[in-house]
Amino acid sequence: MTNKEPHNPLHQPVLLDEVLQTLAPQAGDSYLDVTAGYGGHAAAILARTTAPSQAVLVDRDENAINELKKRFNGSGVTIRRQDFLTASEQLRVEDRQFDLILADLGVSSPHLNQAERGFALSMSGPLDMRMDQSQELTAELIVNTYSKDAIADILSRYGEEPKATAIAKLIVQNRPLTTTSQLAELAQRVWPGHSRVHPATRTFQALRIAVNDELGLLQRSLPVWLDLLKPGGRLAVISFHSLEDRIVKQFFASQGGERYDANLQVVTKRPLVATAHESVSNPRARSAKLRAAVKIKK
Repeated sequence: MTNKEPHNPLHQPVLLDEVLQTLAPQAGDSYLDVTAGYGGHAAAILARTTAPSQAVLVDRDENAINELKKRFNGSGVTIRRQDFLTASEQLRVEDRQFDLILADLGVSSPHLNQAERGFALSMSGPLDMRMDQSQELTAELIVNTYSKDAIADILSRYGEEPKATAIAKLIVQNRPLTTTSQLAELAQRVWPGHSRVHPATRTFQALRIAVNDELGLLQRSLPVWLDLLKPGGRLAVISFHSLEDRIVKQFFASQGGERYDANLQVVTKRPLVATAHESVSNPRARSAKLRAAVKIKK
C-alpha cells in the first residue's frame, strides 16, 4: 500500500501504511486519536473516513494542539488538550464509542528537535521533559531533589539501565544540574568509550517516562479504550520501547485468545515494524512496534 495522503513537514508519522492497513478506515467511521501530535496519522485516516465531525483528536502538548487547530480549522474535528487517560475517561462518561482508536506513544519529532523542551541528547537545553508544560514535575526536579535510591530506581525500572546506581550517585554528587548536556556528561563518565548508542539514552528515556507517567497512563488507559470501541471496532497502538510494548502485548493477551469470554481478536500475532525504506527515511520509526486488535461483537 502506498501512502499518498498529505503529511505535515513538522512531523513524519511512523508506520503510516501499517496503521492504515490494520485500522482499515472506511467512509463514515468514527475515529479517536488519543495522541494526535501534529496530525499526520489523523489527516491520512480522515482522508478515508471523510467524516471529520465523527473524529476526536487528543494531545496534552500545547504546541501540538495549536498545530492541530491550524491544520483542521473549520473541518468539524473535535480537538481536546488533555492527557490521553483523562480524555478517554471523559469520553467514556459521555457514552462515546468509536470505530477506530489510535495511540502513537512516545515523543514526537518536534519535541526532539527543540532544545528548550529538554528531550534531546544532541542539544543542550533545560532539564524539562514535560509533554504537558503546565504540570509541575520536571526532570530537573527529579534529579535535584529525589534521593539517590529513588533516582536509581527510576533509571533501572524505566530505562533498564545496568549502571543505574552509579549514575544516580554521580547525579547526587554533582547537584544542582540544570541542563541536558550536564546530565548526558555524567552518564558518559559511567560508560566511557561508547559507540553507536549514546550512554545517556537509557537515562533520558527513564526520566522522560517518570516525568510524564507514561507507563502508568498506558496501563490505566487500555481498558478504557476497550470500552470506547464499538463492537467490531479496531484499536492500534504504536510503542517505542520494550516496556510499552510489553504492557500492550499483555493486555491484548488478557482480553484475547480462544476463550469464550474474550473481548478482543488480536490482528497482529507479532508486532508490525518499519520497512527498511522507512527506517532510513524516518529514523524515529526504527524502534516503533504496532499492535492491533478488533473488539469482538457479542
